[in-house]
Amino acid sequence: MGNRLLFARFLALGWLLGAALAQAQTAASPSTEPALAADLRESVQHVPVRVKDLYGREESRDIPVTVFRPQGAGPFPLVIFNHGRAVSAKRAQQGRQRYEHIARYLVHKGFVVMVPTRVGYGETYGDFDPESSGNCNAMRVEPMAQAASDQVLATWAWARSQPGVDASRWLVMGQSVGGLTAVATVARQPEGLLGGINWSGGTGGDPDQRTGNPCGPQVIQALWRRQSAPERAPMLWLYWENDRYWGAEHPRRWFQAWREGGAPAEFQQLGASGSDGHSGATADMDHWVPRVDAFLAQLGFKQPGLPALPPAQPTGAVTDLERVPVSDSTRANFYQKFLASPLPRAFAISPSGAVGWATGDWAVGRALGFCQARRGEVCKLYAVDNTLVWAP
Repeated sequence: MGNRLLFARFLALGWLLGAALAQAQTAASPSTEPALAADLRESVQHVPVRVKDLYGREESRDIPVTVFRPQGAGPFPLVIFNHGRAVSAKRAQQGRQRYEHIARYLVHKGFVVMVPTRVGYGETYGDFDPESSGNCNAMRVEPMAQAASDQVLATWAWARSQPGVDASRWLVMGQSVGGLTAVATVARQPEGLLGGINWSGGTGGDPDQRTGNPCGPQVIQALWRRQSAPERAPMLWLYWENDRYWGAEHPRRWFQAWREGGAPAEFQQLGASGSDGHSGATADMDHWVPRVDAFLAQLGFKQPGLPALPPAQPTGAVTDLERVPVSDSTRANFYQKFLASPLPRAFAISPSGAVGWATGDWAVGRALGFCQARRGEVCKLYAVDNTLVWAP
């Protein structure tokens, strides 16, 4: 019982960390390297890349690639997910990228997910930054987009040699500069690419010093008009009205430029999310998941990203503490906190008595993830909102 309590405390700490990270553009910093998610078969591999910066300097590096895999032998189709770029004062703390909740959704849909931490971030942060775009008044976006997409293609080339990965069917996705990276990759028409998703893509933003007024928006607009063509893979572009990096109007103009070139794409601008919609990819899953589900279904990927909710139990209530099949201390320390939390909310329990709970956005997925991530156990939902769904 003591081990169960310790693990429950660990998961509660994970919930608190997850809630904080959901509001951030970047993942864990080097000082908070998370444990690997056993249920997602998470591993960290190193892939050699060679990239050139804005000034023509060319370097080779080995970059860490976080890999998440479904259970089973596969082969599974591939998603390469690309991270954003923190403002300069915070870039040194931008560690290995994971996007665990997004990866969990995609793994449940049957994809292997690879998240490269590109050159100039995490363990390769230092004197070589191939994603610098120059002065705010004279931005050059194409070299940084080329360098970022070069690393996507290097990751894809490496993935082709990996067992259980069907790299002949793949998608590219990303958030912020990662979204720009996804667009740049689609523009290059790599073999086997079926589509791409751009969450809040762009560059040159500063949410504090230049709120909603990024550097060189017309440079991005011209680049995307030039790179677009009818034969490009289809894309879904997702932005939020209260994006403090780009504002509401610039993304619409960028998308119009992409469509003017004839590339097939759909644009969705969602309502305000929190204090900064730029973090909508991680903080507003409840609203974007249905759109992504529909886009992926059009490409033939119809497997749900969450298990079906169990039916409500006809007897018992979520407030019946004695019914919860966990230790007394877990009931007191965690289940009562769950009961005191606002809706939406979810509580999950593992076969060994560990728990995970979450409130707010994507509550069911996050609760299951916190419960089963580290031991690799398959957890079951106990309660969702005010409904008891646990069947002994």
